[in-house]
Amino acid sequence: MSGHSKWHNIRLKKEKVDQVRGKLFSKLAREIAVAAKEGGGDPDGNPRLRTAIDHAREAGMPNDNIQRAIQRGAGGAEGATFETITYEGYAPGGVAVLVEVLTDNRNRAASDVRTSSAPASSADDVLSPALEAGAEDVRTSGDVYEIVTPPDRFFKVKQAVERARLPIVSADIMMVPKTTVRVEGKEAQHVLRLMEALEDHDDVQHAYANFDVPDEILQQVG
Repeated sequence: MSGHSKWHNIRLKKEKVDQVRGKLFSKLAREIAVAAKEGGGDPDGNPRLRTAIDHAREAGMPNDNIQRAIQRGAGGAEGATFETITYEGYAPGGVAVLVEVLTDNRNRAASDVRTSSAPASSADDVLSPALEAGAEDVRTSGDVYEIVTPPDRFFKVKQAVERARLPIVSADIMMVPKTTVRVEGKEAQHVLRLMEALEDHDDVQHAYANFDVPDEILQQVG
């Protein structure tokens, strides 16, 4: 795998961390709003709300977000009605699992919880549908599989992976270098910071390079 591909994967993981943080804030805001709606907007007289606010602050949620969630719940604003549902089941090895859900769509929640119980994808799960659809190669980078395919087979392979219900982190048609340039030390750091600056610019749609950088530097700068 080229250095740029590894860098791209690291960037995706970094973005995923931000997405996870955003999801956490959404969950905390939902709990605050429901607690305020059911027990009032005063945390001193509403233990559930006080606990939800404490959790939000521990997670670094901005005070403005917390106050808006309280006002949304205590003000009785019209909108989705949430209900609490508990699901019980078993994971591989007979491990008991209990899931508490706060949702505005019971059917969707049940479907999503069942889907989450599916076993993790193995190499064979990824290899078979991708290669049968015309992929040239499947490479492994940590817990991520990179499928390489010619541009004219891109959509066919992507559809095959989707039909196999395998999660796709990113799917793009990009330029792949035929040769790479090895850079290390400060030069490698400068190259990666340049790539990050280019990719973060609002006007830049894509940025490609043929660098090959040691993994430890990729992780350090990423």
